[in-house]
Amino acid sequence: MPHARNRNPSPIPEVTWDTGLKEMNETWKGAIACLGVAVFFVMTIGIIYWQVVDQPNKNWILRGTFSGLIWERRTQSLVIQTLTEDKTYVEIDVGNVGNPDIEVPFVRNLCWLNKTEFCYTWDSVAEVKISLEVNEDTETECYSMTWAPVHCHVELKDCFSMTNVSWYGGASVRGQTWPINDQNATMQPFMVSDLKNNPSGFGSALERYFLGSSGVAVFVSPDIPLQLGVDSRQQFCLQSLPSMERLPLQYTVCVAHNVKAAHQEVVQQLSEHSRELPNMQALWLPFWKLLANVDSGPKVERELRTFSNRLRRHQLGEGVISLNEHSTTLLSDMDHDYLNSRRRGMSKRLTRDLPLVKLLNISITLSPFLGVDTTQFHTSLIDGTEAYWLSLPSAPLGQLVPVMSQWRGKFCVKLNITNPGAVSWFLDRVGSLQAHLGMEYVILEGGEGNLFEEQALRPPHALGGDKYISLLADLATRIGDSTIVTAGTRSSHKPLFVRMTPLQSDWSPMGLKAIIPSLLHHTLLGYNFLIPDAVALCLETWSQMRNCSSVGWRSQPFSPSSPFTHRPGSVGRTRC
Repeated sequence: MPHARNRNPSPIPEVTWDTGLKEMNETWKGAIACLGVAVFFVMTIGIIYWQVVDQPNKNWILRGTFSGLIWERRTQSLVIQTLTEDKTYVEIDVGNVGNPDIEVPFVRNLCWLNKTEFCYTWDSVAEVKISLEVNEDTETECYSMTWAPVHCHVELKDCFSMTNVSWYGGASVRGQTWPINDQNATMQPFMVSDLKNNPSGFGSALERYFLGSSGVAVFVSPDIPLQLGVDSRQQFCLQSLPSMERLPLQYTVCVAHNVKAAHQEVVQQLSEHSRELPNMQALWLPFWKLLANVDSGPKVERELRTFSNRLRRHQLGEGVISLNEHSTTLLSDMDHDYLNSRRRGMSKRLTRDLPLVKLLNISITLSPFLGVDTTQFHTSLIDGTEAYWLSLPSAPLGQLVPVMSQWRGKFCVKLNITNPGAVSWFLDRVGSLQAHLGMEYVILEGGEGNLFEEQALRPPHALGGDKYISLLADLATRIGDSTIVTAGTRSSHKPLFVRMTPLQSDWSPMGLKAIIPSLLHHTLLGYNFLIPDAVALCLETWSQMRNCSSVGWRSQPFSPSSPFTHRPGSVGRTRC
């Protein structure tokens, strides 16, 4: 076989040139990877910078026609402003829902499909839902806010700033101011209490409604337990009660172009019933308060006769003589003795008193309390009507045990106003007094407070919060349109008179200086027919300085032209 000859005559051997190209491709790949990592780090730093440094201080979360809701990240607050940002209606400090150490730089609307709703979960503590409703007819916009705790025992607290806003409404207090910016109140249950036992509490007239001078109105859901605190010239705060039921905090904020429009919008929403007027004849009568410290019915009648004679002698006979609960009880017992005495043939001198009492125009004072040492209470335990009194079962299915409390220094039980039989018994008692004493006016005291909550007991659902006061107002309307109550909440539409908080006998904010602020406060909440507390007035000559009794101001609306006329007496309480 012949030898194979090399076809390449050139002495230079063949070589391949792909090694350099591979090395060049690997270099470019490394450079591109490094560039990608660098771009990633730059983007990460940019995002962090935008989140922390360059992000706007606020972001709009809801917009109406003329107002909008803003999240202010530096102050951790919700702000309602005009769309042009030239006016702030209200600033609400949410306190970061109990965790002020964690900053929430940006909030994202989770209800993004609905432009009139805002949803957000706040720091895994509470969920908030805000709904916007625009009323084009009244040119108002309302933001309904619902805070729902995610976990048990969470305290939800929202504070409304007083900066550049004057606030009105809420509850009457001792030393009433107008507006409420100068008040101080520790965080406490937002309900009417007896100011004699709790001077720093809330009394007389209370509504879950606040009005701001910037054209903002706030009203809180009536069925949710609530606490209120006021820091003078800083803010007032609404706070929910921590519980296993995870109770929400619900309120509505309405804004308008001026304060009048905001007030009218909220009043229209709050007024579910038509207004009924009380007995207008009482507007022309002064109420004379008889302070008789006696221990028997005949002595009360003697004091009444003497006081009536002195009123006529000074030409002040026209009016109503008001008796306290103690005197009312004594007269009631005296009437019982009088009826029995007629059967026993007692002398005319001893039986002439009650007819004279019936000739006088008097008002009596009653309360839903009954002493545990009375015959009526022991009878109720025997005949099985212990359900007439606020009670708790001794066991899950055990016998009812009345809850005791103190009233006017005595141990008492309180009328179970949810029991129809108890209400009928009380109305029969009033009717009996009406027949025996001939009185036209009844003052109903003792509705303040919550007997169960004051003793750390779980109240029935029908008697939670201030519901007892509302039910007592219903009972008062059944007595008549001349009834006077000492506390009002959600009852301004009923034909009743409200007696204002008692005042001190001086010109301080606790005394006569509080008359006009209290009057403005009550009327703003819808309680226009008022009975101010009484003052002491000497019915003899001033030089003698003796024989002092007490006189009340007539219940007609306040007259700026003659606020302290001698005819109706004065307001407050003073001594000769």
